[in-house]
Amino acid sequence: MAMNNPYAKYKEQSVTTATPEELTLMLYNGCIKFINLAEVYIEEKDYEKSNLNIQKAQDIIQELNITLNMDYEISQNLRQLYTFINEKLLDANIKKDKQALFDAKEIVSELRDTWKEAMALSRKGK
Repeated sequence: MAMNNPYAKYKEQSVTTATPEELTLMLYNGCIKFINLAEVYIEEKDYEKSNLNIQKAQDIIQELNITLNMDYEISQNLRQLYTFINEKLLDANIKKDKQALFDAKEIVSELRDTWKEAMALSRKGK
């Protein structure tokens, strides 16, 4: 059914043709999207949907964490940040704490913005 949906086709193609750098950016953006949705659902007291979206955000952070190349010193710092973000998301889910969601989103947004800058600088260098 989804294959008849032009948006679904475009989305699938954009993922399958993306560079690793673009995929990382997509993951950061997806994480932020799910955190935003979780905030809305907590506000609406729809805890089932907030739980689902927080879990999706946690899945993304887990994916980013397990795919780190630990040959680089910065990876240790990123691992610590991802662990902290996951803890904030867990707190947010257990306590329905919008501040914990905000804290997690703030860090993910900073990582995303830094990643975008690095991608732009990398393109200029080529």
